[in-house]
Amino acid sequence: MKRILIIEDDNVIAEVEKDYLEASGFTVDIAESGDIGLQKAIKEDYDLIILDLMLPKTDGFEICKQVRLIKNIPILIVSAKKEDIDKIRGLGLGADDYVIKPFSFGELIARVKAHLARYDRLTIQAPPKDELRIRGIRIDKQSRRVYVNEFEMALTSKEYDLLLFLVAHPNQVFTKEGLFEKIWGMDSLGDMATVTVYISRLREKIERDPSKPQYIETIWGVGYRFNL
Repeated sequence: MKRILIIEDDNVIAEVEKDYLEASGFTVDIAESGDIGLQKAIKEDYDLIILDLMLPKTDGFEICKQVRLIKNIPILIVSAKKEDIDKIRGLGLGADDYVIKPFSFGELIARVKAHLARYDRLTIQAPPKDELRIRGIRIDKQSRRVYVNEFEMALTSKEYDLLLFLVAHPNQVFTKEGLFEKIWGMDSLGDMATVTVYISRLREKIERDPSKPQYIETIWGVGYRFNL
């Protein structure tokens, strides 16, 4: 049975969410403060987290950031904050979805089931440790070779590192600053144009039509996402 953690300081909303989820066959825990929620999210084994943003002790943004550093489970932000900047920030920190209050509980259950199903597909279909496959792309990590539709592509070291990182984290949105730090090992004070250039180079090598990318999608105002 799938375990879900609700981190929500409004007890009424949390209990209703719990009732609907349990009626759908899930096991549900509730944490009413951010610090307790973060502890439970990191130390215990959950399959999905439903996360409010405005929490006492530790806010939802920080929880999302800390959990995403060590776990890839789906995170659904449920918040009354409607501003685009909050959605962009939440998705940029690694959340999988953003639902604005008030919402339909039926819709919430549908989204939970969809994200769990997608996560299960990724887990069940995981390739051998030394190989990654997503659609027509195959990455041999042992030899650092990349094949697109079984044709080998010549990638530079950093192009390879960037592609490997994106393929290993499908459907997650990363900011330019985040990618720069991950791949170049520097903080966000670096030249963000570097990321743009390397994304463009990768598209030229892996996309059928670089002007209409199917793999590396631009999320305007946020960054990039590698699509399954």
